[in-house]
Amino acid sequence: MIMFHTNLTSINNFFLLGFPGLSPQYYGPVSAMLFILFLAIAVGNIFILMIVKCEKFLHKPTYLIFCHLALTDLLFGTVTLPKVISKYWFGDSIISFYGCFVQMYFVHFLGATHSFILMVMALDRFIAIVSPLRYPALFTNSTTSVLCGISWLMPSSWMVGLVFDALTLPFCNSNIIVQCYCDHITIMRLACGNIRSIELVAFSLAMFSLLVPLAFIIFSYFFIIGVVMRLSNSEGRIKTLSTCAPQLLITFLYYMPRCFVYLANNVGFTFSVPVRVVVVMLYSLLPAAVNPIIYCLKTKDIKEQLKRNFFTRKIKISTKTGLNTAQQCAVDKMITQGHVQ
Repeated sequence: MIMFHTNLTSINNFFLLGFPGLSPQYYGPVSAMLFILFLAIAVGNIFILMIVKCEKFLHKPTYLIFCHLALTDLLFGTVTLPKVISKYWFGDSIISFYGCFVQMYFVHFLGATHSFILMVMALDRFIAIVSPLRYPALFTNSTTSVLCGISWLMPSSWMVGLVFDALTLPFCNSNIIVQCYCDHITIMRLACGNIRSIELVAFSLAMFSLLVPLAFIIFSYFFIIGVVMRLSNSEGRIKTLSTCAPQLLITFLYYMPRCFVYLANNVGFTFSVPVRVVVVMLYSLLPAAVNPIIYCLKTKDIKEQLKRNFFTRKIKISTKTGLNTAQQCAVDKMITQGHVQ
């Protein structure tokens, strides 16, 4: 039952509007694009999780952090995309009242967790470059697991309180969610009564989740750049900075669009509703699809392992088509000694 306007608090369902103003003739292409995006997020991030799990030499702090980031991206895509795909593919725009709040919880919980894990990733690079000799002792796999565990635990606790506070509100306005998924700001616009205190708490927690990690990341990279610039060898400087390239790209993709939107709103530049919905979808989901490519192409160990796996598979195929034993042994020896990458 869809109640577009009501004076009662007994709303049973919300109606996801999706992309406002989208013509029905584009529903098919849009749902197909969103489905391809979902497949890219699922396949890419599951691949990262599997390759790090299966390759023992990748069981290092940096790659464990990549796994945690991949898991947040995978879960975020799984929580948000199927419903909006269903809307445009099957015309299913209705989400239950409590289902909407569950989705809201995971949207903000996973976003905050991702931000804190990016801070852990910056700490990893900070220690590795500033104190490389002590890095193996200071930043172990156990340390990484504890810090990433805290990054998951902190937002999960306060988001429960935020959701329960929102659930206590009466909803007497429209039940149309002008977004592709349920988020706190959109739901609060549908509530009546005094919501100022809840909005203030939500805004404070959002800024804490965004700005504290971002401030640490900026500080750490200023320090890293200072250390690198003091290196006498220009080749060493480039090589050291190149180890930060994946982290910088991933951090840039996550923070820059969000900071741009917040700054634009604060200086009085406002987006139209359709543009705002598209922008939010882009900065929320596009990095989740792009990040696995960055892990593979910009991380030396993963890239070289992919080359070895591809070359080994190619050799096995060649063996079946007539490669003699002596040639096979020679190639195996090259792979073992690291000549084939």
